Amino acid sequence: MATITVNGITMAYEIEGSGPPLVLVAGLGYSRWMWHKMVPGLAKQFTVLSYDNRGVGETDKPAGPYTAQLLAEDLCSLLAALGWAETAVFGHSMGGFIAQAFALAYPDKLSKLILSATNFGGPRHVPVTQEALAVLMDTTTDPLTRLRNGILISCATGFGERHPEIVEEWLAYRASHPIDPAGYQAQMGIGLSLMSEAACFEHKLAAITAPTLLLSGAEDKVVPPANVDLLKAAIPQAETAVIDQAGHFFPFEQPETAVAIVTQFLKGE
Repeated sequence: MATITVNGITMAYEIEGSGPPLVLVAGLGYSRWMWHKMVPGLAKQFTVLSYDNRGVGETDKPAGPYTAQLLAEDLCSLLAALGWAETAVFGHSMGGFIAQAFALAYPDKLSKLILSATNFGGPRHVPVTQEALAVLMDTTTDPLTRLRNGILISCATGFGERHPEIVEEWLAYRASHPIDPAGYQAQMGIGLSLMSEAACFEHKLAAITAPTLLLSGAEDKVVPPANVDLLKAAIPQAETAVIDQAGHFFPFEQPETAVAIVTQFLKGE
């Protein structure tokens, strides 16, 4: 892990592998650890940059709320400081909002775009399911139980039974790396700021000229895969892939499958 000062904050990042550049943009409340099951496979083909967004991990956590545009500026400043002129960008969930903002603001710095388990905001995206919302908003149990329930509802049905060791690893990491409440709330502002017709990305995405992959888990209850079709209709050069037996956290659930899909897309095979 290294740190660098960019856009007025100190940011933590890691670079692994060799080959064409690829940057990974994590979701709400997650540090670069979110990618730890995918990075080894991706690093066999690409120079992979993962980093902690402002508000989480080992990056600074200034007062929010934040916007997708602000965190896209952070990414642009990080790339400039590292000497990366152009890169593929892979944004997951909230990271997909940042990736959309980056693609629109800095098209000359983008080679290819991957939008993963995300939507374009606004009144016409497909929202979180009521089943998932009920679990994620439940405050009647202890924190560890809430965390476990949140993981399980966000993954494919039966994932916890098939892979209890991954769930336990996940819980242990979260217990030893607690979320900073203020940073989390500041990041929450990103999604909230995109809820209006005027602020959302829907009518802006036609300007994206980079080849784009829209990636989703077939059983995603947090950002339902129907959002893939909506994004495809809005982005000119978009293709889609849906991963079976995977939910919102397919980077944990199906990392090998996700690596294979992403590699094929980025290498144009």
